[in-house]
Amino acid sequence: MAVTGPIGVAIAVWLIAGKSWRLTWMWGVLFGVGMALVVITKMAFVGWGVGVESVEFAGFSGHAMRSAAVYPVAAFLAFRSSSSNARYLATAAGVVFAILISISRVPTMAHSVSESVTGTILGLAIAAAFIRYASNEHHWALSRMLVVLCLPILLIAPRVEPVPAEQWITQAALYLSGRDEPYTRAMWQDSRHRGHE
Repeated sequence: MAVTGPIGVAIAVWLIAGKSWRLTWMWGVLFGVGMALVVITKMAFVGWGVGVESVEFAGFSGHAMRSAAVYPVAAFLAFRSSSSNARYLATAAGVVFAILISISRVPTMAHSVSESVTGTILGLAIAAAFIRYASNEHHWALSRMLVVLCLPILLIAPRVEPVPAEQWITQAALYLSGRDEPYTRAMWQDSRHRGHE
């Protein structure tokens, strides 16, 4: 969140600076919907246990969604004034980078495979929708400025304390559901273990 969130904002700032009002609105709506879906599915599980136990799906991975939405779009915008080949390669590099980040969430046990895959698909769908819409826009400016806006974020982010987004989501879900303890994937594992006894 300390990296992809600010880059998402940098994209919006760049679009506003270029007076691309429709693209700013489109990016805000698409990225906002993606974030909302992540939060809603996570809260539904934490507060009410709504998920898919068979594939250990307890909500879209926010890391995967944000990465898959932000990096391809940032690459596309940064290279939009370049040749078609350069733009395609940059966008593809953004997609590959996002997929690698999504994969990295599984070994650390931060997310299950289903959560990372669905989060990635959601983010790529957002990126694809924006890029398709943006490809039809012809009045743009400031394409290289996006790189300038993003560089400080990438340099400062490793030193920034992580945003406790998961904690906020958990607290909100518990407040709304009235539960004292959150549902966790470990509860699925415990119930399966008891079922085998």
